[in-house]
Amino acid sequence: MAADGYEKAAIFLSAVGEDVAAKILRNLDADVIGKISSYMAKIKTNDRSAVEGVFQEVSEKIEAGAIQLGGEEYVKKILTKGLGNDDAEKILEMVEKESPFDSLKWVNPRTLSNFLVTEHPQTIALILCFLEPEQAAEVMLTLPEHLRGDVALRVAETERIPESALEDIEEVLKVQLDVGKGRESKTFHGTKVIAEILNQCERSTEQSILEKIEEENSEIAEAIRELMLVFDDIEKIDDKGIQMILKEVSTEDLSLALKGASNSLKEKIFSNMSQRAVKILKEEMETKGPVRVSDVEKAQRNIINIARKLEEEGLIVIAGRGKEELIE
Repeated sequence: MAADGYEKAAIFLSAVGEDVAAKILRNLDADVIGKISSYMAKIKTNDRSAVEGVFQEVSEKIEAGAIQLGGEEYVKKILTKGLGNDDAEKILEMVEKESPFDSLKWVNPRTLSNFLVTEHPQTIALILCFLEPEQAAEVMLTLPEHLRGDVALRVAETERIPESALEDIEEVLKVQLDVGKGRESKTFHGTKVIAEILNQCERSTEQSILEKIEEENSEIAEAIRELMLVFDDIEKIDDKGIQMILKEVSTEDLSLALKGASNSLKEKIFSNMSQRAVKILKEEMETKGPVRVSDVEKAQRNIINIARKLEEEGLIVIAGRGKEELIE
């Protein structure tokens, strides 16, 4: 007996993995999910021929053009169906206005690194300026070590990217990543950009890059350090700010992060927690035993990111950042 549409969907979703299947099911109507789920529960895990048959059918339909993958009209139909015509039009207008450099945020960091490694360090630096700090840090980490310091210094020295340089970068992106055009000169605070990138890097990478920058320009290295937020800076936050951070930090991250903290910082944290919470936290730290440095650093970066977010929102103040004085 030939499989119907729901059974084929069940076979397909069972084969693509839990994460992908969950994302697809979230976008379906409840009654459709129910029908597909009932078939999924009955599927034999060893029925390889059924899986191959479904994937073959999907492949043939794609080749014949029976399944539309993307495109402006396709996106418009989906948005209109879900949001109505007016809202769909507004979203499409926003997409059309997106700069080609904004499109970089959708590119896998390793893919970016693979083609950037053959480009001039100045081109690499300028492209990193357009990325989110976390994405740029991943790209930086995958670059050859001998390039990192040079690229980081060039980012730090960037204040403005002229239109001519943007044209060159666009040409690189167009050839390598099929990104369109949209020229307009850009201004940057380079030291702030590289400080945010280094905040997302592992401690050893961060220190290595800063040392190389210092060899070339000690003033820029110092300016970057002033703008960087490190875990020890948490101690400079007032009690109210510490309490706001603790509300957003998981016990797992806190117990790991404090493994590598100074005694004074630990006491600062403990003093802003209830006795019962401190007891639970200390017990968890003790039961963990020895932990990997990389796990501690990752947990500390998670807390730093929370502190930075709260600072950017104006909810907390970190004393001494950028040598700015505070008035009581």
